Amino acid sequence: MIESQADLDRMFHALSDRSRRGMIDRLGRGPASVTELAAPLAVALPTVMKHLQVLEDSGLVLSEKAGRVRTYRLQRDALGAVERWVEQRKIQWTTTFDRLDRFLADETETRE
Repeated sequence: MIESQADLDRMFHALSDRSRRGMIDRLGRGPASVTELAAPLAVALPTVMKHLQVLEDSGLVLSEKAGRVRTYRLQRDALGAVERWVEQRKIQWTTTFDRLDRFLADETETRE
């Protein structure tokens, strides 16, 4: 659950990058090592590690190390927090547009 605006900012920052979104998509199929996550990217391994750190700092992914292999996985419900935030805004906008529709309908009826 999002505890503060700073948490939300970190999540949206993490999701703002195409490479990080690709990593999230890959992790949606199951846990993956750094090497697996780096494979489709045309960037150096230290850059991949920085992207993964941003994702982990945002709370979207978790990592664990077994021997020399660090494995990442999606944090359960983390994207649900983003979804809830978007849904709240959607409700607000829908309510505003519904009021506008009613107003315009009333105006049209008044003119007829």
